[in-house]
Amino acid sequence: MKKLFVLLFAVLVVSGLHAQQKSDLPNVTIKDLQGKDVNIAKLSNNGKPFVITFWATWCGPCIKEHNALDEVYQDWKDETGVKIYSVSIDDSRTTAKVKPFVEGKGWDFEVLLDANGDLKRAMNVNNPPHTFLFDGSGKIVYQHTGYFDGAEEELYEEILKLKK
Repeated sequence: MKKLFVLLFAVLVVSGLHAQQKSDLPNVTIKDLQGKDVNIAKLSNNGKPFVITFWATWCGPCIKEHNALDEVYQDWKDETGVKIYSVSIDDSRTTAKVKPFVEGKGWDFEVLLDANGDLKRAMNVNNPPHTFLFDGSGKIVYQHTGYFDGAEEELYEEILKLKK
């Protein structure tokens, strides 16, 4: 009986440790620019940090942030391996504008479409831009809302803290 208790206790401890390592990514499926389903819970960057930033075509601060991020993104990728996922929260009325808008800007991010607001709600995003930094295991380690000149440098400092 004692062995059974010890075994049960060990299973509960291991299960608890596994639960603590659970990702902060919600099990929500949205689309990419080609119309393919993307399950957010399965996003990864091979153990390296990644960013999810929410924006909209009608949001001036979002566009400023994306332009600033685009200017430094290649250097960040080269130095840290970080990946940026850009999630448009344009609704069904304006979603068709997103792909040509992104192509016109030449942004190098992987752009996803949250036209129904499912991911936005799951991550408690109220006003764009809202940017999340995840460590390599999918845990949120930093976030900010709004944009000010230089906000990308603050984000970069947080990314550098995760560099292995």
